Amino acid sequence: KNGACNVAHKNIREQGRFLQDVFTTLVDLKWPHTLLIFTMSFLCSWLLFGMVWWLIAFAHGDLDHSTRLQRSPGEGAAGTPDSFVPCVTSIHSFTSAFLFSIEVQVTIGFGGRMVTEECPAAILVLIVQNIVGLVINAIMLGCIFMKTSQAHRRAETLIFSKHAVIALREGKLCFMLRVGDLRKSMIISATIRMQVVKKTASLEGEVVPLNQIDIQMENPVGGNSIFLVSPLIIYHVIDKNSPLYDISPLNLHHHEDLEIIVILEGVVETTGITTQARTSYLADEILWGQRFVPIVAEEDGRYSVDYSKFGNTVKVPTPSCTARQLEEDKSIM
Repeated sequence: KNGACNVAHKNIREQGRFLQDVFTTLVDLKWPHTLLIFTMSFLCSWLLFGMVWWLIAFAHGDLDHSTRLQRSPGEGAAGTPDSFVPCVTSIHSFTSAFLFSIEVQVTIGFGGRMVTEECPAAILVLIVQNIVGLVINAIMLGCIFMKTSQAHRRAETLIFSKHAVIALREGKLCFMLRVGDLRKSMIISATIRMQVVKKTASLEGEVVPLNQIDIQMENPVGGNSIFLVSPLIIYHVIDKNSPLYDISPLNLHHHEDLEIIVILEGVVETTGITTQARTSYLADEILWGQRFVPIVAEEDGRYSVDYSKFGNTVKVPTPSCTARQLEEDKSIM
């Protein structure tokens, strides 16, 4: 009902295809998984380069020299002034190397530790860690931004009536629903389309469990384009080309495999991002012989929309027959 897809994909053998598009995969993940990857990407990079800085200090003898300085500050082993220059100052354990790794990657710079000119390898690692840190920041922050600004968030304020109705309009049976936009900012180039999804079988006996049939929608503007300045009643004329042509109120609820999907697409005015809102109507969500009540009224020279009546319907005289039978009766008369 909320537009989510109930089709589960199983036994996908080529899982590696998802890794070929890492960014989209990260954006599609659920928030807990995204935040976990966000945290672990930084933590693992800090630990990795912390280990590299510790190994550089260990290979250069900085750790041993730091221990001697702690015993006798400012002097060497023979009591003479110490002229030893470390690769990174104030590195005397893995903890201090890890803290220096954080300072380098997030450019904090507390001032207690710094790279010297003594070791070219340390300068190279400094450059590499800065580049890796920038790449991680770009990917992770871009992923978080895309998740917070996804187009379906705008679709939360595009609403559909809970039920659809079938009643007479201009002497013809019509399938009708109501759509509205809660925000004042417009949906530009909005279009709406509808599909009937049901199980069908071909003449050769092939069963199609989810056969999708496009059906023509009509609206007050004309065509599939709509100007959603106020809630609109979108309707489909049930004629001989309609998959609902042979449905009557008596057999409507026997079509358990029938589902009518409505898709509204448009461009968000404030962001320029294309959004899509979806809903569906099962057979028991279609009310025969009812019509939506008016919700737009003129007050003080302006039009007022009462959304408390958005999904309200009233009973109206409607033939209890199929559209085919209704047309045949008219042709006979």
